Amino acid sequence: MSKFKATIFSMRLRTLPLSLSGVVLGLMLAMKTHEASIWLIVWLLLTTVCLQILSNLSNELGDFLRGTDGEQREGPMYSLAQGAIGVRDFKILIAIFVVLCCVFGAAMVWTSFGTFLAWQPLMLLVLGVAAIWAAMHYTLGKNPYGYRGLGDVFVFIFFGLVSVLGAYYVVAHTIDSWSLLLPAITIGCFSVGVLNVNNIRDMESDAATRITLPLRIGEINAKIFQSVLIALGWICMTFFTLITYTSLWDFLYFITLPLFLIHMNMVWKRTGKALDPALPLLVISTFAFAILAGI
Repeated sequence: MSKFKATIFSMRLRTLPLSLSGVVLGLMLAMKTHEASIWLIVWLLLTTVCLQILSNLSNELGDFLRGTDGEQREGPMYSLAQGAIGVRDFKILIAIFVVLCCVFGAAMVWTSFGTFLAWQPLMLLVLGVAAIWAAMHYTLGKNPYGYRGLGDVFVFIFFGLVSVLGAYYVVAHTIDSWSLLLPAITIGCFSVGVLNVNNIRDMESDAATRITLPLRIGEINAKIFQSVLIALGWICMTFFTLITYTSLWDFLYFITLPLFLIHMNMVWKRTGKALDPALPLLVISTFAFAILAGI
């Protein structure tokens, strides 16, 4: 594998639809009653993409340095473990994406507010720094939260609450209704579901190096938790639709329900590496759900 192909492989571009789901939904909800310039949308999406790639690269480096990515891994073996990229080059790549996150994030805030010297843009800049920290410290650092079973909490916060409400706030400069928490919770639940299935799949290989929620509660309980996450996500979005109802088109996202049912069937009938197809299915289902709910 060439260094360029190895770099693209480590970026894990297939994860981008999940990270974009909450942002796209928050953006579309805001644009129902507020205007957003094309450049604001561009900076917002670029910031989101770079944060996700930064997270993917940091996770790979952290897992490699801790010996988690070995032959025993149930998931794919990435570029560092294959020796396609050196650690020094990988650190430079991570630094580049930190800079890109800062540049695009600052451009987004400036385009939205026209200044950095007010409490709203300053709050968003601080939130951006927190997002960069969270993206890097899932497996990196002396005490990464992903190795202490806290990944689910951070994914819910940043992929759900921050993603949906943050995108909405960048456009609207306010949270018009606290009912917007409901779609944010929905995307948060689905995103945690992706991590949960990933951790169920990797239980055997993770046991020696890290603590995850499935390792704490067992595989059966982790699958029950997955069912609760998917059900709660649907309940929250359905309730939001009912209290903001305008027409039957508001329920367009119900088209994706069969995909979620197929996903849950896979989760309950499969284990280990056989769970692999359930991951991209949930990612694509969540992205389609977000687009249709936004429409």
